[in-house]
Amino acid sequence: MAIAETRILLLGDSLSASYGMTYEAGWVPQLQQKFDTAATSVEIINASISGETTGGGLSRLPRLLDEHSPDILWIELGGNDGLRGYPPPRIRQNLEQMTDLASERNITVWLTQIEIPPNYGPRYNERFSALFREVAESRSLELLPFILVDVALKPELMMNDGIHPTIEAQPLIAERFFDEVRKRMP
Repeated sequence: MAIAETRILLLGDSLSASYGMTYEAGWVPQLQQKFDTAATSVEIINASISGETTGGGLSRLPRLLDEHSPDILWIELGGNDGLRGYPPPRIRQNLEQMTDLASERNITVWLTQIEIPPNYGPRYNERFSALFREVAESRSLELLPFILVDVALKPELMMNDGIHPTIEAQPLIAERFFDEVRKRMP
């Protein structure tokens, strides 16, 4: 494989870590395969870990940036923070610190919108959802849609836990983000 012209470091949680299936069945490896098939020189380095929080991502980020020297940092974190009821200002601060670490190295940052189930109440859910838009606006970041935007409300595409996408949903997510990533490429 030729050296990629664009290296994307994806820092995510179980939604990007092929939860409940083999790694190759997940949407991220399928997305990489789409770029390879399209003969584009994009490499996605998947540093996603099931259960990861924004605090965990922040603590791992300096080493990951040193190790991989990405052109783009794609942050898909916050869901586990929300599911644990962490305060939105704390989540926001972690996201901003990750953004600042990458920006100091002239790395472009993409932030993924994160949504959580409605059972946390309207006040928390509204504050939680808004913080991603606010961080993107305050730091002039690309805000990508929620990973499950096309699948979360389709029970046949969600595992019994109602949080993780099934193996059948993975190609749909990969297709969606193939288009999302291509339109944002430098």
